Amino acid sequence: MNGEFLEALNQIAREKDIPLETLIETVESALATAYKRNHSIDGEVKVRIDSTRHSTSPYKVYMEKTVVEEVENSYEEISLEDAQKHNPEIMVGEMLTLDVDQAAFGRIEAQTAKQVVMQRIREAERRKIFDEYNDRVGEVVVGTVSRREGRNVYVNLGKIDGLLPSQEQVDGEPYKFNDRIRVYVLEVRDTNKGPQVVVSRTHPSLIRRLFEVEVPEISDGTVTIKSVAREPGARSKIAVTSRDEKVDAVGSCVGHRGSRVQAVVTELYDEKIDIIRWNVDPALFIAESLSPAKAVKVSVTEETKSAFVVVPDNQLSLAIGKAGQNVRLAARLTGWRIDIRSEAQVARATLQAITCLLYT
Repeated sequence: MNGEFLEALNQIAREKDIPLETLIETVESALATAYKRNHSIDGEVKVRIDSTRHSTSPYKVYMEKTVVEEVENSYEEISLEDAQKHNPEIMVGEMLTLDVDQAAFGRIEAQTAKQVVMQRIREAERRKIFDEYNDRVGEVVVGTVSRREGRNVYVNLGKIDGLLPSQEQVDGEPYKFNDRIRVYVLEVRDTNKGPQVVVSRTHPSLIRRLFEVEVPEISDGTVTIKSVAREPGARSKIAVTSRDEKVDAVGSCVGHRGSRVQAVVTELYDEKIDIIRWNVDPALFIAESLSPAKAVKVSVTEETKSAFVVVPDNQLSLAIGKAGQNVRLAARLTGWRIDIRSEAQVARATLQAITCLLYT
């Protein structure tokens, strides 16, 4: 009898991935709750699962009361006279354990206990999932698109479906049923219906994590991603540096024949990615950030964190980018406000300034 009972608990623990000790505590609490609910007991009922397989009963129902001279709370206390009827050697202040008639534990109690156990198991499963994914906030996980509900997309992450809300989706990405995609774990919410894992495809750190997966030099700390700027679905820039002068940071991220960066680009449905060499000198860093344009001169003002950049006439539109995208990403990447002018514009402005001086 008891061996079968314990084996059943072990099986549930394995299937639900819940520690056996936690499950036993849950069952003990459920049995006690069921017994008290259906019987008038003057005391706090407890249940202990008997872990010995040779016992005739899988559990023991009992109460514990403190032995006192004068009873003030019959719920928790018992007089010395009554206690000695059960144990002649017991003394005041000691705890008396009283067995409860568990033969009265019938079908109704068993059904109530089952309901409580299943509820506690569900709660334990939810807590485990919440803790597991809460520890993974900020990581990238692999999932499969499972369904759509309105504008929301749900991604099967294994133990739970992650919510990819519309504001975290990239325009143009298909999210077809059974598509295998990587998503960034944004947050985990503890709701009345259980944990809800919110994931993102637009977060800039998705780029960072994808490069960590593809580039061993980043995962081992040799190459560091200093900053990321992204316009999801269109273009991103990442600034990288190497701690080892023998390791080329940009080359490591690009990979042999562009294999590493192409793996990230493919995952992001052909989003363009510029890999920029980070420099401690802000002028050099800003010049690099405007790639593929080449700066002729960069002047920086530390107090306002602003930079004035001069580029060749034929590269002005390239430096600015379509609808200002290139310079906008460069500003986010560096943290500096960037003003770009062509050589011809600078020459005209200089000539106008000289003319004004001559005629004043």
